[in-house]
Amino acid sequence: MSDLTPTQDRPGLHIAKPSPDAPATGSAVCHCGARATATGDAQVRVLVAGWEANHGSAHNKGAE
Repeated sequence: MSDLTPTQDRPGLHIAKPSPDAPATGSAVCHCGARATATGDAQVRVLVAGWEANHGSAHNKGAE
Protein backbone atom coordinates (compact mmCIF):
# COMPACT_ATOMS: atom_id res chain seq x y z
CA MET A 1 0.00 0.00 0.00
CA SER A 2 1.28 3.45 -0.81
CA ASP A 3 1.71 6.22 1.74
CA LEU A 4 -1.70 7.76 2.41
CA THR A 5 -0.43 10.75 4.39
CA PRO A 6 -1.91 13.93 2.91
CA THR A 7 0.44 16.51 1.40
CA GLN A 8 -0.04 19.91 -0.26
CA ASP A 9 0.09 18.09 -3.62
CA ARG A 10 -2.38 15.44 -2.39
CA PRO A 11 -4.62 17.19 0.18
CA GLY A 12 -6.94 15.16 2.34
CA LEU A 13 -7.61 13.60 5.69
CA HIS A 14 -5.89 10.44 6.97
CA ILE A 15 -6.95 8.62 10.14
CA ALA A 16 -5.27 5.50 11.57
CA LYS A 17 -6.08 3.26 14.51
CA PRO A 18 -3.90 0.16 14.26
CA SER A 19 -5.72 -1.71 17.04
CA PRO A 20 -8.66 -1.18 19.40
CA ASP A 21 -6.27 -0.49 22.28
CA ALA A 22 -4.04 1.96 20.38
CA PRO A 23 -4.82 5.67 20.23
CA ALA A 24 -6.06 7.01 16.92
CA THR A 25 -3.83 9.36 14.95
CA GLY A 26 -4.86 11.77 12.24
CA SER A 27 -3.42 14.27 9.82
CA ALA A 28 -5.05 16.70 7.45
CA VAL A 29 -3.77 19.00 4.71
CA CYS A 30 -6.14 21.24 2.78
CA HIS A 31 -5.57 22.75 -0.65
CA CYS A 32 -5.92 26.19 1.05
CA GLY A 33 -2.68 25.50 2.95
CA ALA A 34 -4.16 24.61 6.35
CA ARG A 35 -2.69 21.55 8.04
CA ALA A 36 -3.21 19.79 11.37
CA THR A 37 -2.37 16.60 13.24
CA ALA A 38 -4.00 14.89 16.20
CA THR A 39 -3.22 12.01 18.54
CA GLY A 40 -5.82 10.30 20.70
CA ASP A 41 -9.37 9.32 19.91
CA ALA A 42 -10.99 12.53 21.23
CA GLN A 43 -8.52 14.82 19.45
CA VAL A 44 -8.95 12.93 16.18
CA ARG A 45 -12.73 13.36 16.43
CA VAL A 46 -12.16 17.13 16.77
CA LEU A 47 -9.79 17.08 13.78
CA VAL A 48 -12.40 15.29 11.63
CA ALA A 49 -15.18 17.67 12.71
CA GLY A 50 -13.01 20.69 11.91
CA TRP A 51 -12.06 19.25 8.52
CA GLU A 52 -15.69 18.57 7.62
CA ALA A 53 -16.81 22.04 8.74
CA ASN A 54 -13.98 24.16 7.32
CA HIS A 55 -11.86 22.33 4.75
CA GLY A 56 -11.96 19.78 1.96
CA SER A 57 -15.39 19.85 0.33
CA ALA A 58 -16.52 22.65 2.71
CA HIS A 59 -14.63 25.08 0.44
CA ASN A 60 -17.02 24.20 -2.40
CA LYS A 61 -20.30 24.74 -0.51
CA GLY A 62 -20.59 28.40 -1.51
CA ALA A 63 -19.82 27.68 -5.17
CA GLU A 64 -22.95 25.61 -5.82
